[in-house]
Amino acid sequence: MQNMDTNNKIYGLIFDIDGVIADTEAVNARVSIKVFADLFGIDVVRQDFEAGLGRGAEEYVRAGARAHGMELTDEQVQKATQLRQEYFIKILIEEPLPPFPGVLELMNEAMLREDFRVAIATSGTLEKSRAVLNAVGVPYRKMVYVNGNDVKHKKPDPELFLTAAERIGIKPTHCVIIEDAPNGVQAAKSAGAKCIAVTNSASADKLTEADLVCDSLKQVNLDTIVKLIKQNSQQ
Repeated sequence: MQNMDTNNKIYGLIFDIDGVIADTEAVNARVSIKVFADLFGIDVVRQDFEAGLGRGAEEYVRAGARAHGMELTDEQVQKATQLRQEYFIKILIEEPLPPFPGVLELMNEAMLREDFRVAIATSGTLEKSRAVLNAVGVPYRKMVYVNGNDVKHKKPDPELFLTAAERIGIKPTHCVIIEDAPNGVQAAKSAGAKCIAVTNSASADKLTEADLVCDSLKQVNLDTIVKLIKQNSQQ
């Protein structure tokens, strides 16, 4: 494993999955709306789940219920998240899921560089996140891959990103994390990393804690990543 000394100029690039690699948030909302109708007879909309974005399946489901003044039991949450995952994976098998513009290009460019290490870090379960990565064609087997099954605490807790940084052997301060949700941005900053937020799932005014906010990863290159990390080194 590479030495983590800054003189080696080793940089970490960590990607969230949902809302960063592909528009899974639309699928998440779609299947969650169906779950709420099927299990609870409640009509929900995508915005009802906003408070749970990036915090894992259980908090996502709880957020939808709370938006309607309903507090789910642990048993109800478990049943809803399981059914939601089944619906989600079924859709990915039946329908194409294109990547967001620029994401695979940035990922592949970093993987070709000797001075970069790349990781995937998501609050999603192994089964659900792997289904997304396979559908999009992400070469995740060549990267460090941390998912919700690997950690105890969900975002905005930084455990997920601290684990990813540790597994690629790079200090969090030498990493840039790419996120799409306020909870994810908060987790990235709490980990001590720089954060680029892309407005795929939330508007720019809700992502102001990030070091850089962009509309598309086509606007980001590895020079951008290096400059952000060097800012950490100078502080």
